[in-house]
Amino acid sequence: MIVKNFSNWMDAVRLRTLPLSISGIILSGSYAYFKGFWSWPVFIFALLTTILFQITSNLANDYGDAIKGTDNKDRIGPARTVQSGKISAIQMRKAILITTAVSLITSALLIYFGTQGLPEYLIFFYGILAILCIIAAITYTIGKKAYGYYGLGDLMVFIFFGGVSVLGSFPLFAKVFDWNLVYASISIGLFSTAVLNLNNMRDRTNDAQSNKRTLVVMMGPNAAKLYHFFLVCGGIAFLTIFIGKTNHEMAGLGLLPSVLFIFHSRKVMQTKNPKEYDQELKKIALYTFLSSALTALGLLLN
Repeated sequence: MIVKNFSNWMDAVRLRTLPLSISGIILSGSYAYFKGFWSWPVFIFALLTTILFQITSNLANDYGDAIKGTDNKDRIGPARTVQSGKISAIQMRKAILITTAVSLITSALLIYFGTQGLPEYLIFFYGILAILCIIAAITYTIGKKAYGYYGLGDLMVFIFFGGVSVLGSFPLFAKVFDWNLVYASISIGLFSTAVLNLNNMRDRTNDAQSNKRTLVVMMGPNAAKLYHFFLVCGGIAFLTIFIGKTNHEMAGLGLLPSVLFIFHSRKVMQTKNPKEYDQELKKIALYTFLSSALTALGLLLN
């Protein structure tokens, strides 16, 4: 029974999404190290906080879509735990409260270690930012005005996975802002949005029937494919610009997965059966993490 319950919770946590969530932190942290700034406490608590935010979001998404009836027998993707009865709604609400509380603790520790020597107003800024991250994680599918049901999911993923993760974490290492990281944040943001877009392409029919108006539902399958191609190509382009700005040849390792991205985009453009998108969903999340990790490796080989 214990093993079965553990397996159910692992399904709810969605482990395969976690590497994507830390891609921005890895890129930001390695660039900070490359520039001569480093802090183990900041790096560790940034990773923990980001992972906890993602887990909270995954649990809230599992709960919210089940309560609204969006997760049902017609859904193509992996079965969700609340909808399938593996985890009760009450248990999931408790789990969301726990991960939220723990993420607030790690956020506080991250802010404590990261804002040493920074003006006091930045402490409040990061405190508010942490709260906004939690609110965004929960309200994607929970609530009467859940923004994921109004086509705002893509924008929020771009902002939080790209801007907040990359641009928000770097000053905690370096105590300064670096404009070159804007290119890196846009790249991670676009790749992360592509992951969500592919998820929504897979679920388009069921989402439309459940009144979940994602961008894919609004624009239709053909336009969604072109949009996906733009996101992937844009991610590669901005990562290339960022790597060029580092003036460090080894950082070019991060561009090796670009070939994989191209094959992925070709497959998406040719796919007609929505079920086939699930495999590509795993791939693009992995490719994003791989690009980030290889760029980080190149920067560490300074």
